[in-house]
Amino acid sequence: MRIHTKKGVALIAALATMALVGSAGLSACSKSDGGGDGGKTELNALFMKQAGYSEEQINSMIEAFEADNPDIKINAQYVAFEALHDKIVTAAPAGTLDIVLIDVIWPAEFATKGIVLDVTDRYPDSWAEDMLGGAYHTAEFEGKMWGVPWGPSTKYFYYNQEMVEAVGATAADLDTWDGVLAVAQKIKDAGLVQYPLAWSLKQEEASVCDYGQILGSFGGQFTDADGNLAVNQGAGIQAVEWLKATIDDGLSNPGSLVFLEDDVHKTMAQGEAAFALNWEDSFDGLQDAESSNVVGKIGLLPTPKGPGGDRPGINGAMALSIGTGSKHVEEAWKFIEYVTGPGEQNKYPTGWLPNWKASYTDEAITSLAPELFAAAPEALATLILRPTVVNYQAASDALQAQLQAALSGAKPIQEAMDAAVAAAAAE
Repeated sequence: MRIHTKKGVALIAALATMALVGSAGLSACSKSDGGGDGGKTELNALFMKQAGYSEEQINSMIEAFEADNPDIKINAQYVAFEALHDKIVTAAPAGTLDIVLIDVIWPAEFATKGIVLDVTDRYPDSWAEDMLGGAYHTAEFEGKMWGVPWGPSTKYFYYNQEMVEAVGATAADLDTWDGVLAVAQKIKDAGLVQYPLAWSLKQEEASVCDYGQILGSFGGQFTDADGNLAVNQGAGIQAVEWLKATIDDGLSNPGSLVFLEDDVHKTMAQGEAAFALNWEDSFDGLQDAESSNVVGKIGLLPTPKGPGGDRPGINGAMALSIGTGSKHVEEAWKFIEYVTGPGEQNKYPTGWLPNWKASYTDEAITSLAPELFAAAPEALATLILRPTVVNYQAASDALQAQLQAALSGAKPIQEAMDAAVAAAAAE
């Protein structure tokens, strides 16, 4: 998951065809077994306050669903992302939540602890073909599906077209990381910007995402065949070496070690960086004349290719799951199918992008953000998953700390990554 910087209000208004309903009256309440509201089946659903679909958009989806299913009422509750995980975990024993929004990094934990239901058998066979490849695996763990993707998301490669053109280069020269570094050196030598590259490498989850995108482009994965963190060998080491070299060579802003995505966005918006990885919403913000000095100058591409031609993005999606204690599984599944389907997702492509391949050839949708929709199909075709381990937070915390040590030079790279793997294994 990631936090958006801008919602794209104008584009949302262009597609929202239904009246919005306020969240008042949709706060969570006790679950009814069929008689709480004129005999309706009531479902308690937990969503997130920020990022992706807005509360107004979700409420509009709920209104449409209830109109088509008058025997079902959805009680929606919204919490901050930081509270979402613990809210789901603490509610699980009582079985008070029928539908929950989960992050891509939680299926292993929630499946193992019995917090959400296995919905593998409910997946239509057609979804594997009709859904974007990277999105399809968002809620997968041990070959089973524990929810349905709701808005595929990844980091894109942003570039300042004006700076690139000023040194005689084109977007084609940015197809590989080697090409990016060559153009970055030209931009630096021309004095256009001191540090052409900016990264989100603060000791937070952001650093795992940026590292993961480089790891994937070097042909690596976070875990081995047994599901254990394995970033202390092969591509895991090469990705850190590559990132550190860009800092040591003066091509990457040393401030990247304390940057989060919003810092990277602001650096790009101020014209102080030529290249960066960031989530899809950053593109909208970079076109906002009130906060950006680079309006009309920014392009975006899928991840540049690594040595072997790999270019996966990092999976930042979320999914809708059914709580294990739900007494209304069929109704909950009906709602999830409805709001994750193309009919509803295509109305709000500036909240989250749609799951469905066909949406990316629909001019009515793609014309609203042509640059993003041009890059998205390839960027979302294959996504690298962060460690699919039950103790994800512990593994991530260890990796964050050791990435910081390695990239800052506080520890040798091999020693740091060995320490990350050892710490994750000890949990």
